Amino acid sequence: MELFKSLIVIIMSSVLVNNYVLSRFLGICPFLGVSKKLNQAVGMGISVIFVMVVATLVTWPIQHYVLERFNLGYMQTIVFILVIATLVQFIEMLLKKMIPALHKSLGVYLPLITTNCAVLGVTIENVSELDYGFLESVVNSFGCGLGFLLAMVLFSGIRSKIDESQIPASFKGLPVTLIAASFVSLAFFGFAGIVENLFA
Repeated sequence: MELFKSLIVIIMSSVLVNNYVLSRFLGICPFLGVSKKLNQAVGMGISVIFVMVVATLVTWPIQHYVLERFNLGYMQTIVFILVIATLVQFIEMLLKKMIPALHKSLGVYLPLITTNCAVLGVTIENVSELDYGFLESVVNSFGCGLGFLLAMVLFSGIRSKIDESQIPASFKGLPVTLIAASFVSLAFFGFAGIVENLFA
């Protein structure tokens, strides 16, 4: 039961409180670039969830059983980037074969998952700052991916409303998008105390 509670806290924390996009400002490029349409936002979010979870499944054992054992910790960033790049290539081939419409709509943003700092940030944080075990790391990665998906879906709805609104010429385009993103980010800071009191 205690393990279940801790896993729920990890998921709630990573989705709402420590949302990588809205509170840590990682993964901003796809957040701003692919959130114009809901289907693109959902497709990108699901792809990022998959990459985050699988990258953690691969990088956690590499970190603990290879890099630490042979004192190669300084290679962590390079190794993790190579793992993520390989996974993204695999996803791109999979989408191209199975869901070509989504592959075409994501366009250049799908290869950008390789350079999505949120994916790299999650994998490094799991083994460094948080020092999670294997199960906790995978659950945290899944929660961070869900948080990314939630941010993308929410922001795609907001952007569709922005497109329908009359906006002063000086705010059109990127300025109003960044202002809206800042308001969404501020709203998520309201969740700050919820996780600590979840099972109190």
